[in-house]
Amino acid sequence: MAKRLDILVPFLNERESVAGFSALAGDLAAQVRERFDLDTRFIFIDDGSTDEGGALYGEHMAGNWSLITLARNFGKETAILAGLDHSEGDYVLLMDADLQHTVDVALDMIGRIIADPDLDMVYAVRSDRAESRTLGRYLANGFYWLINMGQRYEIPANAGDFRVMTGRFATALRQLRDQRRFNKGLYAWTGFKQERILYKPAERQGGESKWSRRRLIAFSLEGFTSFSVVPLRMVSLFGTGVAVLGFLYGIKILLEVLFTGVAVPGYPSLIVAVLVLGGLNLALTGLVGEYVWSALSEAKNRPNYIVKSITGSDAAPRAKPGKTRKAAHG
Repeated sequence: MAKRLDILVPFLNERESVAGFSALAGDLAAQVRERFDLDTRFIFIDDGSTDEGGALYGEHMAGNWSLITLARNFGKETAILAGLDHSEGDYVLLMDADLQHTVDVALDMIGRIIADPDLDMVYAVRSDRAESRTLGRYLANGFYWLINMGQRYEIPANAGDFRVMTGRFATALRQLRDQRRFNKGLYAWTGFKQERILYKPAERQGGESKWSRRRLIAFSLEGFTSFSVVPLRMVSLFGTGVAVLGFLYGIKILLEVLFTGVAVPGYPSLIVAVLVLGGLNLALTGLVGEYVWSALSEAKNRPNYIVKSITGSDAAPRAKPGKTRKAAHG
């Protein structure tokens, strides 16, 4: 019996790309079968689309496929988890529906993971981002430098969700039921042997990216609160430094009064101290609040997602037995 490759495709309002991706899916399935003797199953995850794009897959898709429609928009990170929960493949490939992930790169990654039995994940890194010298890229590099500081594992920069993994890696990911998910960190935290390749994405065929700057900033903050204590330590060190400087300044004023008779500065120094310490306290309170909110989200123990319906070419794949209650209701 041939082994199977499950291809997970989370999407949100990608109506314009349905026809193009369906053609790409047929080409990919044929080449995977010819080159690697693998059966394929496409698992689409509709993350609360409002453009009725999900229904179009039924008109365009051929072969073995399923469509999981979530009850609302839970976010791409959670949509990937929903796909993993309904996957039973020997290998799992993650792709986007916007046609920027190409067949050639997917085949390259599949070939590498099949050729090396010790390899459990191959992930693609955008070369165009790695080579750019924009302000956004410098900020992104700073983010990865901070979040990797002091870690026992490294979250690779510029890597997205275009990757292929073994079934045992997918099983390990299913066990991680974080509410506020940061998949880049989870991939790295899970461990196993991983390999990266460089790729240049194809041009987007329709629609627009769902990642605005505001969402990217919020997503980065979730990464920090989930995988790093560095922001808290930095603020703590800064607060300690301000306290030491204030103490030294107080000694300076005291010595000047005792030995030179210089009048103690009043209003200006007081206002500066209030603004600095007040601003620092507000920043620290907000940062601690982010960590508290993250902990509260985990403590509520709600399902990661709610499935509205499952349709497809045949009976929908069922979640593997033995999952936690939380996963089964997800």
